[in-house]
Amino acid sequence: MWAGFFAFVIVATAVDLKVLSARGETRVSVKEALGWTAVWVALSFVFAGWLWWHLAGAAGPEIAREKTLEFLTGYLIEKSLSVDNIFVFLMLFTYFAVPPELQRRTLVYGVFGAIALRIVMILIGAWLIAKFHWIIYVFGLFLLVTGAKMLFFAGDKPDLEKNPALHWMRGHLPVTQGFDGERFWVLRDGIRTYTPLFMVLVMIAITDIVFAVDSIPAIFAITDDPFIVLTSNIFAVLGLRALYFVLADMADRFHLLSYGLALVLMFIGVKMLLIDFFKIPVFLALGVVVALIAASIAASLILRPKPAG
Repeated sequence: MWAGFFAFVIVATAVDLKVLSARGETRVSVKEALGWTAVWVALSFVFAGWLWWHLAGAAGPEIAREKTLEFLTGYLIEKSLSVDNIFVFLMLFTYFAVPPELQRRTLVYGVFGAIALRIVMILIGAWLIAKFHWIIYVFGLFLLVTGAKMLFFAGDKPDLEKNPALHWMRGHLPVTQGFDGERFWVLRDGIRTYTPLFMVLVMIAITDIVFAVDSIPAIFAITDDPFIVLTSNIFAVLGLRALYFVLADMADRFHLLSYGLALVLMFIGVKMLLIDFFKIPVFLALGVVVALIAASIAASLILRPKPAG
């Protein structure tokens, strides 16, 4: 199962890169992004079906149903939390005035970085929970506090001018005035000079780390099976690039989604804190997550955002 999954990831990313190189510097249309998003979601459900079929024969229908439900719940949670990544990506591209036709390659590398980072963090998290059961309470408390802070500051937009990583790069790296195609750096007088696209890539990598710290403990509230944790995370991240281009034109319509995501984190935190006293069934957790996300999306469409100023 592990070998088959990693083989799929390698083939899928190779196809993604092949399509990327064939298209070159072109803008991704919403129609194309919707198509790719549908493909990634469909592949996730195909994998869930294969997981059920494989486990039903190897371990019985009860285990197959339980693990498949864990995968789908984890996938939905990680997919929902990844929406926040997308809004931050959009903010970064807007701040640096990155043309739409130059965004695709940066997002691909950002997604690859997120996959590598999550594999490492998931394996470390699984080892910690297996070795020190009490760490699950630390994860739960962290998610509860993070969700509460996210709920409190949901309407605020981060100020990039105060970001220490961006401030450091501007003070220590030679940076070009403008973009040079999709290049991250160029040689000028024998000196490597970085383009603004490199700074965007670094900021996306930092964003991946921050959001991985939030989202990975969340999936451990659903299951401590490393295979389910890893596969649900990777499938959620693989479709992130396509989903970005779908939501980029609709970000303002979902202005209340961050409140729903904050409540999801708080719910998962409470679920982890109660895990040794009352185990919330996976199907109930899935229903709560779906209800919170759906309610925040519906509220965003019904209630118009307040005008700036």
